[in-house]
Amino acid sequence: MIRRCLSTSATCHADFSHAVIGAGIVGLAIGAELQQVPGNRVIIIDRNSAVGHETTSRNSEVIHAGIYYPKDSLKAKLCIEGKQKIYSQQNWRVPLRQCGKWVVAQDEGEAQYLDKLYTNCVALGVPVEFKSKREVQKYPHIHVGAAVLESPTTGIISAHDYCTFFEQQFSNNEGTLGLNATVTDIEYSQNEYSLEVHDEVEGADFTITAENVVNSGGLHAASIANMLLPPERHFGSYFAKGNYFSYTSSQPMGKITDHLIYPCPKPNAVSLGTHLTFDLGGQIRFGPDLEWLHTADANAIDYTPSAANLDAAVDAIRTYFPSIQKSELAPAYSGVRPKLKSQHDSRQGFVDFYIKEEEGFPGFVNLIGIESPGLTSAWAIADYVKAMYH
Repeated sequence: MIRRCLSTSATCHADFSHAVIGAGIVGLAIGAELQQVPGNRVIIIDRNSAVGHETTSRNSEVIHAGIYYPKDSLKAKLCIEGKQKIYSQQNWRVPLRQCGKWVVAQDEGEAQYLDKLYTNCVALGVPVEFKSKREVQKYPHIHVGAAVLESPTTGIISAHDYCTFFEQQFSNNEGTLGLNATVTDIEYSQNEYSLEVHDEVEGADFTITAENVVNSGGLHAASIANMLLPPERHFGSYFAKGNYFSYTSSQPMGKITDHLIYPCPKPNAVSLGTHLTFDLGGQIRFGPDLEWLHTADANAIDYTPSAANLDAAVDAIRTYFPSIQKSELAPAYSGVRPKLKSQHDSRQGFVDFYIKEEEGFPGFVNLIGIESPGLTSAWAIADYVKAMYH
């Protein structure tokens, strides 16, 4: 339980009970959940002119089932819980589709990987099943050399509408949303936090105070954390760019697949490979690939999709979709994943979400490395953070 000054306390004079830094899907969900608690006065602060402007708006928009993660990890727990909250919600206006996905194995080594993945899913309680050869043959464009494991609870969702859902919930409960506002410094003194903020429109600087701070800054989260933490506890900023490629074909999507198609990840890989997804309108796309960026400054990121990666993407896609032609693909957009560890350290083993209250800074909760499955997990992450305070 995090130490927290109640808004009714005579010793607390902060502007807000909680300041949530970052208005991506995770920050919006956290702010919306905290603002529901009687007595809380929550502000969500974001440097951009609109919510969900960075990582949230540049991903595959997949509802992940939670099949890849170790049983006792936060990624497994929060992904599964987040997925369940999304599917159980009734009468909301967030478009989604539970389309399922296939993980395809092309040789015996990859088939053994699917066996291990199946065992992990059984331990997690996530439904999966192997598909028969007859079922696979219904989709002749998809090449399966050895086996297919289907995840029926995988889906797709409109990230924009999901953000709008939490933004409206937050607004309806009289939360405060501060856009075009960049946090430039944080200090802790006398049981409250002072946040120095720069107004990106007016150019002015001002200070707000809060009893508690949630750092959900996404690509900027490490640098925000380092404003407060002593140097020996600083986080590194690591970024992995993923390029997406649009697909133009005379074949309707239903002739190709009704499911998302994922290859088996390569050994010691830190991504799931260049996979086939589609949007709610039925438009197929491929990606993301993985391109580590050689910068520690999130403001220096170039989001231009890397056309030079197209040949490698075609080679990767042809392992499961051999008839695809390079002329049918074009660079579409890119997204960047915030990584908790460097390229070298990420290859050494599984890396979980970092969601913790920082020792010596009561009420200061850092969320670092919130990459995939962050979109799926967002609602459950919000519950998890709220439970740390209440």
